[in-house]
Amino acid sequence: MSSLEKKVASIFMEMADGVETGQFGARPKIALTGMGSEHGEENSMAAAVLAAEAGVDVQYIGTFEDPAVTTIKVADDEEGHAKMDELLDSKEIDGAVTMHYPFPIGVSTVGRVITPALGKEMFIANTTGTSSSDRIEGMILNAISGIITAKACGIANPTVGILNVDGARQTEMALKEIAENGYPITFAESSRADGGCVLRGNDVLRGTPDVLVTDSLTGNVLIKMLSAFQTGGSFEATGYGYGPGIGKGYDKLVLIISRASGAPLIANALKFAGQLVKGGVFKIAAAEFAAAEKAGLAAAIEKRKASAKPAAEAAETVEAPPKEPCTSSIPGIEVMDLEDAVQVLWKAGIYAESGMGCTGPLVMMSDANFAKAEELLKEAGFIG
Repeated sequence: MSSLEKKVASIFMEMADGVETGQFGARPKIALTGMGSEHGEENSMAAAVLAAEAGVDVQYIGTFEDPAVTTIKVADDEEGHAKMDELLDSKEIDGAVTMHYPFPIGVSTVGRVITPALGKEMFIANTTGTSSSDRIEGMILNAISGIITAKACGIANPTVGILNVDGARQTEMALKEIAENGYPITFAESSRADGGCVLRGNDVLRGTPDVLVTDSLTGNVLIKMLSAFQTGGSFEATGYGYGPGIGKGYDKLVLIISRASGAPLIANALKFAGQLVKGGVFKIAAAEFAAAEKAGLAAAIEKRKASAKPAAEAAETVEAPPKEPCTSSIPGIEVMDLEDAVQVLWKAGIYAESGMGCTGPLVMMSDANFAKAEELLKEAGFIG
């Protein structure tokens, strides 16, 4: 078959898919790593088939096969993740859905749920990863990430509410400051009598805002509960999962699901990924971060940080050692202590980076420095 004939055949296949699914244009090509689910690989493949029927070109990475999807055979979960990264880096796929991913600090995921009271969709900003090791800065950035994701899913003017957790009021002040300076934010109004954009648990159940802003650890608890409350917690049955990693300058579309996620939710996550591809999520992200920065985002963040520090506090500056590949990691460090832990290792001449894995915060270093780093972090009281 000539190249022209292949192109014509491809066009007719896309037209046929459009007639069948109601979606015209090239189908988003999304990978799913299927191994590691608590419900077995059958659950993952069932999700892949559901998503394929809805118009997603699913590239299934695992051992199962089905005529509806393309299977890329791998021996185990580790090989599957390596293959997923290879396909993302080579642009052979548009995005991926996976059960864990070590996002760098500065990137965290925006989840998407169906709230129980009124059946309304709501984005939770954010649910895994860490936008910043500073709590308030993280929540401010989460709000922008939530707006980006909602816009990529077709909500032109999403409403934004802030969950009433520690840091909510400072986050509100910063967001209102950049809104007054020209960054457009439409604030949600609580369904409770006293109103305001700082929201209660009632608003979570009702889906009052389009985007619910919180810290990622609280967001993680919320999305697990809202996804699995009907099943007793062992099977996440509703919603779209923990969502895409969003951060300034980050352009790798990776969406997170849980090992407890069921086929209906995983299928929704694959469709969510396809929607983000078609919506141009990273183009929107670049524009939103630029607009927020033009409206004084950095100054608003620094003002909140300055108000939280004693006036006489003077931070010691430690130069980073020469950079080297970080192939080992140490978990179990409080997210607010990550940067301090990295500084301890830098002082000892060990190059280290902070990160966020599926189980929580990580300090990463080379294999050769792992034992010494572990010893230093224990001595400093960061790990037991």
